[in-house]
Amino acid sequence: MSGRKDKAEGKWDETKGKVKEGFGDATDNEDMEREGRSDQAKGKGKQAVGNVKDAASDAKDAVKGVFKKDD
Repeated sequence: MSGRKDKAEGKWDETKGKVKEGFGDATDNEDMEREGRSDQAKGKGKQAVGNVKDAASDAKDAVKGVFKKDD
């Protein structure tokens, strides 16, 4: 999975979690609130993974450029 896809999925999970948490708060449903907070944490984790993948890809490209043979 690409870093971009991880970040997009993470943002979706985070947004979904905020909605669940808000709905749970409005309806006094503690389980829904907890599930929403969990989704938000999962989303932030996926976004972090995406950021690491992007950074690794950038570093790989930079190293590849340094060691590229001149013809």
